[in-house]
This record gives sequence, structure tokens and C-alpha cells, in this order.
Amino acid sequence: MFVCLFVFCAVISKLLAIALPITQLIIGGLYLHDCPAQPYISIYLLVSGGFAVVLGVLSCLPCTQEQEDGTQTPFSSLCTAWNSLVTLFLFCWFIAGNVWIYSIYQPSYDPGSGKLYCAKVLYLFAFWSTTLVYILLGLLMLGGCCALFCMCVFGRSGLSDSDRV
Repeated sequence: MFVCLFVFCAVISKLLAIALPITQLIIGGLYLHDCPAQPYISIYLLVSGGFAVVLGVLSCLPCTQEQEDGTQTPFSSLCTAWNSLVTLFLFCWFIAGNVWIYSIYQPSYDPGSGKLYCAKVLYLFAFWSTTLVYILLGLLMLGGCCALFCMCVFGRSGLSDSDRV
């Protein structure tokens, strides 16, 4: 029963983690030529969504799992190197996307405005999905600081004077 629940939770978490990249692919493809103010925004969504889907699918393959004895096969080393390169690329691509998205803040959503126009759905999705990364990173850092604080405060209370060296 516990194994089934664990597998179910793992599948649901993978599906949720891959939902944003699939949405990026859909919106980037639908609005490919609908942002003359910054045409790279739709390309940014397509590329980051595509690579994130590939990375998510590759993480499910057995080659990315460590063997029980801790050794790595040449194929698993190749998979690890590939995952590292894709992750590095996505990080650099994320920085480029930040420049493209935030450099035109707030674009015109009126199609008659020519080169200043950007489709509202495209821009707002790219803006908020990028901003969400910063929000989640901030929450993660705040949670880590709270955990460290709790470990420092409550971790020492169990030690007696003779335990401290």
C-alpha cells in the first residue's frame, strides 16, 4: 500500500513539474509572431519549455538512477553529464529570457501600436512565470534560513555542558 502511494505521489509530482514547460511550449507556439516589441520572448518560451520537458523525461529514465552499490556505468555518467549541460543551458537561457522580458516592461497590448506591441497573454505569461521563479527561490531561501535558525536554537538545547567541546 505504501509503495503504491509513493509511486502515485511521484507520478503526480512529475506531471505537475512538467505542466509549466508544456504550457510554455503551447503559448510560445501560439503567439510565435505576436510580439514585435521583443520577438525573442516566444522563442524563449519554446526553447525553455522544450528543454525542460526533455530534462523531465530524461530524469525518469533508469540511466539517471544510481545503482545500489554506488558505482556508475559509462552510460549513467553520460546521462549525468548531459543533464548537467542541459541544466547549465537552461540557467543561461533563463538569464537571457529575463533580459528580453523585463527590458520591454510594460509593452503596448494594442495591435495597432506597431513595433511596441506584444500579445497580452504571451507577455504576461512570460512575465509571471519568470517572476514566479524568483518568488519560489525567495521562499526556498526563507525556508532554509528558518530551518537553519531552528536547528541552531533548538539543536543546542539538547546538549549539556559536558557534551560541548
